Amino acid sequence: MKSFLPLFFLLRLLLFPLVRAYTTLTDATLQSLPRPGSDFDINTGSLLAPILIPRVPGTPGSTAVLNHFVDFFKTSLPQWQLTFQNSTSSTPINGGKQVPFVNLIATRDPPWAHPGEVGYLTLAAHYDSKLYPAGFIGATDSAAPCAMLMHVARSVDEALTKKWAAMKAEGVDEFGGVEEHKGLQILFLDGEEAFVSWTATDSLYGARSLAAEWEQTPHPALSTYRSPLSSISLFVLLDLLGAKDPVVPSYFRTTHWAYRHISTLETRLRSLSLFLSSPNHPSKRETAPRQGRKPREEPRFLRDGEKASEGGIFGGMILDDHVPFMDRGVEVLHIIPSPFPRVWHEMDDDGEHLDIETVEDWAMLATAFVAEWMELEGFVDTSAPLGKRGGGKDNFMANTKSEL
Repeated sequence: MKSFLPLFFLLRLLLFPLVRAYTTLTDATLQSLPRPGSDFDINTGSLLAPILIPRVPGTPGSTAVLNHFVDFFKTSLPQWQLTFQNSTSSTPINGGKQVPFVNLIATRDPPWAHPGEVGYLTLAAHYDSKLYPAGFIGATDSAAPCAMLMHVARSVDEALTKKWAAMKAEGVDEFGGVEEHKGLQILFLDGEEAFVSWTATDSLYGARSLAAEWEQTPHPALSTYRSPLSSISLFVLLDLLGAKDPVVPSYFRTTHWAYRHISTLETRLRSLSLFLSSPNHPSKRETAPRQGRKPREEPRFLRDGEKASEGGIFGGMILDDHVPFMDRGVEVLHIIPSPFPRVWHEMDDDGEHLDIETVEDWAMLATAFVAEWMELEGFVDTSAPLGKRGGGKDNFMANTKSEL
């Protein structure tokens, strides 16, 4: 039997459009985004340093890093909801013994949202490291990307609170439209690395389990999104980030629009002298430059931003944690360099070989992308003087990843 919408619901549809216009961040907001600062120190940094240990699934190192993530959210970001997704699997080296894999999911929803009504910008990185060579750290692979995601969550948390409080004061709640039901989700995935050599069964242990479970977990009847998997509006995977001078192609035509957005933000951050790794950053200029001295050529992390979405050759396919999600229809933006960093799967993929300026720049760029996606213009604090913003200890209380 058909029914009519209540009058008050119709009025709200007229007063609050289903989709708000996409609003780019102003220069003032970009300049106000917090930097990680000392939180990315490889020895003492409250975000990065605890991840720079061997963390093979099922080992004490893995548990220690997982606890680091949990402590961070519970201490600094208590409004985020934490859930674990557990699985076990045999591996080629353990004679049938089951190895545990634990994915951590951190979500921040609008306060009025119900299960099945939130569409997520999903950010992901894997936190495990390789079993061999013994003692392997995996700083770019992917300790640094995990620290970047922690910084992103902390950097936008207050602005999300302010935005949703303002919307609620305007009368926006569960009867709002798509924009009113946008949430942020961060996945720390376990078991990305192969135990012996990359195969369909010896790799992506955590991602395969999570994608399959989410596909088969129904939301309540009449929900906007059928399952947690269909709730993902865009899956952004960060991997192998932290080496100097990376080049990240646009891999998929269907998400080239998102790539172009983040590429534009990179250009703007560079033009505002906010990229520490830039050869034109003020810290790298001569104190008394020659008259008429021209800026040096500005490198780009995301060089395909000018490429049209139709036609042309895109970046190909790299097998990584996005694959089980993409195989089930999820749209993916893969942020991984090609070629891979020189240290890939080498013992010197450690903290000492990270280019910390580049690590900070990726964190800033990811934060800007999230702030723009979540429509946080006007809600980021722009009152702190430049140079006084940033992290610090006080703030924390088919290629087998080889190209096809």
